Amino acid sequence: MEEKFKRRDGEEFSDWLFRMLWLAYLEARKAKRRTDDEFRFEVNAVENIKILRDDILERKYEPSRGIAFIVHDPVIREIFAAPFRDRVVHHFLYNMVADWWDKRLIYDSYSCRKGKGVLLGVQRLRKMENQAISKYKEPVYIIKMDIQGYFMSLPRNGLFERVVWGLDRQFPASGQARRPREYYVTKYLWRKVIFDDPIVGVQKRGHEEEWIKLPNSKSLFCQPKGKGIVIGNLSSQLLSNIYLDMLDRYVCNTLKYKYYGRYVDDFFLLVPESQLDKAMRDIEAIRIFLEGIHLKLHPKKMYVQNINKGVTFLGVRIYPNRLLPGTRLAGRYRKAVMEVAVGLRDASSVMSYMGHMKHLKSTKIQKEIFDLVGWEYQY
Repeated sequence: MEEKFKRRDGEEFSDWLFRMLWLAYLEARKAKRRTDDEFRFEVNAVENIKILRDDILERKYEPSRGIAFIVHDPVIREIFAAPFRDRVVHHFLYNMVADWWDKRLIYDSYSCRKGKGVLLGVQRLRKMENQAISKYKEPVYIIKMDIQGYFMSLPRNGLFERVVWGLDRQFPASGQARRPREYYVTKYLWRKVIFDDPIVGVQKRGHEEEWIKLPNSKSLFCQPKGKGIVIGNLSSQLLSNIYLDMLDRYVCNTLKYKYYGRYVDDFFLLVPESQLDKAMRDIEAIRIFLEGIHLKLHPKKMYVQNINKGVTFLGVRIYPNRLLPGTRLAGRYRKAVMEVAVGLRDASSVMSYMGHMKHLKSTKIQKEIFDLVGWEYQY
C-alpha cells in the first residue's frame, strides 16, 4: 500500500478514505432494490470496505461486471445495473463533487439535485409562464426541445475533460503546494468509471425478442468506441448534469434567455410572440453549439406552442392556471392500480402515485382509474 498521507487535520488519508467509503456504503444501501450481491457485501461490510479502500490506494480498482436488462417506462430502453461494490464508488464520487457542482449549476436544472426533481420542474415552468404573461402583455410561446440519444451520445473524453475542469477548481493548488490527495483519488476514480466499457462481460437478462425490439440508437451495444454511458447509475445522472451545464450557461448567459429550464436532456424556452422569430434563429445557434460538444438536437422533438394551449413536461400537462396528469402519467398510474388489484405489485406504488397526483387537478381521472377495479376513491 502507498505510504500513508497525513491530512492537514491530522487524520491519516487511508482512515479518511475508509470513512468516506463507509458513508457511501450506507447511502448505497438505501436504494429500494435489494440484491443478493448487496447482501453478500453486507455480510462482511467492514472488511469489504477495507479491501475497496486498499484497491483504490494501490490503484488496483477496476469496475466489476454488472447486468443489463430492458425496461418499458414508458418507452423501451436498456438499463445497466452495477454491482454493489461499484455503486459504493458511485456514491463516493457523488459525495465528493455534487455539492460543488450544485453551487455552480443554474437554479432551473432540476434532475439529480437535492431538494429538486420532477415536481419542482413542473411548478417552476408554471410559475415562469405566469411571470412571462405578466411581463410581456402579449401571447407567450413555449419552445420545448431535447437531445437525440443523449446518454448514448455522450463522448467519454469530453465527459472526463469536463469533470477534471471542475476538480481543478474545486481542489485548487495552493502556491507551490500540490493539490490535496482527495483531488487525485477522485480524478482516478472518475477515469475508471467514465472509461470503463460496461458491455464487456456484462450479463444480458430478459427475452431475446425484447432486445431485438430495442433501437440501435438506444443501446450501448451499438455505439462507436468512446461514446455513451449507462442509464441507471447515480454517477451517470450526475455526469449528465455536469456536461449540460455548458448548454445551460450558453442559453442563459450568451443567448440571454431568462425563462429557461432543463430536466436531464429535456429543456424549454419561454418567449413572447414578438420575439418568436429571433428564438427560432437562436435554436439554430443551440443546434450548432450542441454539435460542438458532440451532441445533436433531436430534429423530430421540437415543440412550439402558445402556453395557453398547454404543454406536457415531465409527465404533466401544464397550463398557466392548472396542472393536469399527462397521458403517460395517467397510463402508468392506471397500470399500477390494476397490477395491485390482482396482486402483481405492492400497494406502496399506488400510494406513491397518489402522493404525486395531489399536486395536480386529478380527482376525475383518479376516480375513473379506481372505478376500473371496483375501488372507492376518496379525496
